[in-house]
Amino acid sequence: MVKPYDGGSYDVIVVGAGHAGSESALAAARMGCNTLLLSINLDSVAFMPCNPSIGGPAKGHVVREIDALGGEMAKNIDKTYVQLRMLNTGKGPAVHALRAQADKFLYQHKMKETIENTPNLTLRQGLVEELIVNNGVCEGVVTKTGARYYSKSVVLTTGTYLRGKIIIGELQYESGPNNMQPSVTLSHNLKDLGFEMVRFKTGTPPRVNKLTVDFDQMEIQPGDEDPQFFSFETKVPVPNQIPCWLTYTSPETHEIITQNIHRAPMFSGLIEGVGARYCPSIEDKVVRFNDKPRHQIFLEPEGRDTLEMYVQGLSTSMPEDVQLDILHSVPGLQEAKMMRTGYAIEYDVIVPSQLWPTLETKKVENLFTAGQLNGTSGYEEAAAQGIIAGINAALKVQGKEPFVLDRSEAYIGVLIDDLVTKGTMEPYRLLTSRAEYRLLLRHDNADLRLTEKGHQIGLITEERYQRFLEKKRLIEGELERLTATKVKPDERTLNFLQELGSAEIDNAIELAALLRRPEVKYKDIIRLSPPEEALPTEVEEQVEIQIKYEGYIRKQLQDVERMKKMEKKKIPPYIDFNEIQGIAKEARENLSKIHPLNIGQAARIPGVTPSDISVLLVYLEHRNKVSS
Repeated sequence: MVKPYDGGSYDVIVVGAGHAGSESALAAARMGCNTLLLSINLDSVAFMPCNPSIGGPAKGHVVREIDALGGEMAKNIDKTYVQLRMLNTGKGPAVHALRAQADKFLYQHKMKETIENTPNLTLRQGLVEELIVNNGVCEGVVTKTGARYYSKSVVLTTGTYLRGKIIIGELQYESGPNNMQPSVTLSHNLKDLGFEMVRFKTGTPPRVNKLTVDFDQMEIQPGDEDPQFFSFETKVPVPNQIPCWLTYTSPETHEIITQNIHRAPMFSGLIEGVGARYCPSIEDKVVRFNDKPRHQIFLEPEGRDTLEMYVQGLSTSMPEDVQLDILHSVPGLQEAKMMRTGYAIEYDVIVPSQLWPTLETKKVENLFTAGQLNGTSGYEEAAAQGIIAGINAALKVQGKEPFVLDRSEAYIGVLIDDLVTKGTMEPYRLLTSRAEYRLLLRHDNADLRLTEKGHQIGLITEERYQRFLEKKRLIEGELERLTATKVKPDERTLNFLQELGSAEIDNAIELAALLRRPEVKYKDIIRLSPPEEALPTEVEEQVEIQIKYEGYIRKQLQDVERMKKMEKKKIPPYIDFNEIQGIAKEARENLSKIHPLNIGQAARIPGVTPSDISVLLVYLEHRNKVSS
């Protein structure tokens, strides 16, 4: 038996140094808390076990929100990308999304370097096997080597390591991602503490040697010539972007999968965990969408100094020999040499409805959880939870009010509210369609929405905050100028409108009114009436969006106000919902399980109907009259 010893005391301990753990530990340390970050293996800090990319629809929005709050993911990918590309540019600004291909090894190295050089933050290797819990309060952790570390707050960010199991065809063995050591005992400890756990599954495709790929059979996918960045602080691009490549599965691919489907673990019954609906394996796609003749496959570089290429779209847990046959059936990969085998991984997850919106657990005080442990998929969703958990763990230590983002303020707010209010029956992926106020939660305005909050928390420096205030001043000034300045229907104006194919005017008109016309852009307006000084591109972008979408934005803001009225109606924490007559049984059960903090959250709980909310409102009103 290992002899226990005192490893020291900290304000905050973060368990796990993936994308959630890194953000969590950095946030707590930067807020002034003496923080310990424990990782099973220091070589896995901020590791990318799956796709070597950051961003995309909704996910890219989240990365910018993390940056606006003072997090690290955006800065780190801006230093380490091999390609940047803005997606959905043919659509409206609400769904524009930046995506970066990462040099996964450099990304990991730079994040570890940042962590190691952050004051108040200690990085240590250690496998946590038990939480120190007394009278329902978490007071620290115990590692496999017997070290007992004490703290005022603990954040668990264990990713896919809890009872991790790798599955490749008929082969299965205990492991974390990429054959890392799994965490088994801690999972049992959480169950012993009364946490409800479920089993989820994710997967990854094979990697192939770049020198064995025939790119002549594929379509090149270059990065943007003039790329935008994830961090609002980044100004200088990384030189020499590397392209990705597009190919497709073939009829032969589908035939190979069909003939070997009995060997696929997800169909043979070997896999018990629930997989991600929005990121299915290739065998699942072939079975579910058997009417489709082909599926997209992207070849993505894993870094500048490696020949490994990630075969995006070919995630699989088929046996290794079948994976080789599948690869060789894809145009351009006929001679490809597989460097790593694709696999599925099963792992334990905490049912997230056991969490408060702060990500503190309801069962154990001072214990917070974040990342894939809470049932999400993706590095971005993990990092978003990580920074919120780290902020709240630090605020708890400092005796300050908790920090919670509304659904109308950030995609991060949508993500966490969905998890704690609705739970999830599969690995949760953030989508733009999940946000009812997505026109307000744009990629371009994350700093305007959240920088003030990041500064108040203490994660945004004064220098950056002053630059932000200057940007706001320029935006507001130009909006005022365009609203106050009118142009007359003189020869110059009429020629201008004719050139743009825009309707003539009979009377003087505001510049803002002209800019609302679909065919008129801000760059056109400044030809007609330039500002006193040239404005930064990001200011011009905001001015144009805010004017063109003013009516839609105003309508969504009205919807937000209605929602906030519901959010202001608080529900006391000690109410017994089972005693309220008139609420349906399912609604009582779900309300008791979640115990919402306000009427707005209660209305979003599955199984709670508008009539249940009406009864609850009447009950609360009557109760308030009696108590007063």
